[in-house]
Amino acid sequence: MNTKHITIAGKSNQPLTVKRFGYGTMRLTGPGIWGEPANRTEALQILKQCIKSGINFIDTADYYGEDVTNRLIAEALYPYPDDLVICTKVGGARKPDKSWIAFSRPENLRSSIENNLRTLKQEQITLVHFRVLAGSDVPFKESMDAMFDMQKEGKILHVGVSNVDPDELKEAMAMGNIATVENMYGHAQRLSKQFEHGGHNRGGEEVLATCEENKIPLIPYFSLFQSMPKKDDRIATIAKKYGATEAQINLAWLLHRSPWILPIPGTSSLQHFEENLKATEIHLTEEDMKFLE
Repeated sequence: MNTKHITIAGKSNQPLTVKRFGYGTMRLTGPGIWGEPANRTEALQILKQCIKSGINFIDTADYYGEDVTNRLIAEALYPYPDDLVICTKVGGARKPDKSWIAFSRPENLRSSIENNLRTLKQEQITLVHFRVLAGSDVPFKESMDAMFDMQKEGKILHVGVSNVDPDELKEAMAMGNIATVENMYGHAQRLSKQFEHGGHNRGGEEVLATCEENKIPLIPYFSLFQSMPKKDDRIATIAKKYGATEAQINLAWLLHRSPWILPIPGTSSLQHFEENLKATEIHLTEEDMKFLE
């Protein structure tokens, strides 16, 4: 198993190769994923350390903050390294009361893309996920048509989907090339029936086989946010065996679960960032993986 790199959009004529361990920026915002970071200096340091450590896949969204993580990325890293893939999401927005709403009409998606281009200081976004949110009254196909239209216009290089069920993924794949899938996934939560958000989050396990068959990277979100509070004695046992933290074992499990999984753990702590990165050095055995299943 190649634990070092992964290919995105391998079926296209512009495939991307990235380190198979990225960084998710959501935790760089203030409480409730809103406002400026508690420690702006440390937030910028983490982003710069991503590049120094070889990470070249960073996940963001213009509704983190709002616009906080995009602005931090541009401040810390622009002009961007040639091999850096900045992945953003559209399909959601925030209301003044900080609640989340679907923002999935074609005109909504277009305005979100324009905003991402502006705040990230880019002429084209390398990878964009259309995020399916509860409460949307827009047919999935209508939203995806808009995504592929913007791809044809050159605003988006590669299109991905997020928070999709197996049928939505197959529908999207029938419409065009799907580069990546971003679903909630981790050792403690794998199927949507295990989630605690009214079934509004779709599971990684449900789409993993399709991703593997089609060589589409699965990017798990909330892999630590959901796993860590659900203390699992098996994770603790393996952590003790390797002298590692439970967070590191959760991440190592993802890396060993499938070569088509691209973890993007987020943190606002430089120390935790360095600890998370060390998960790539942990080599779990087949017996370890069976024990964790």
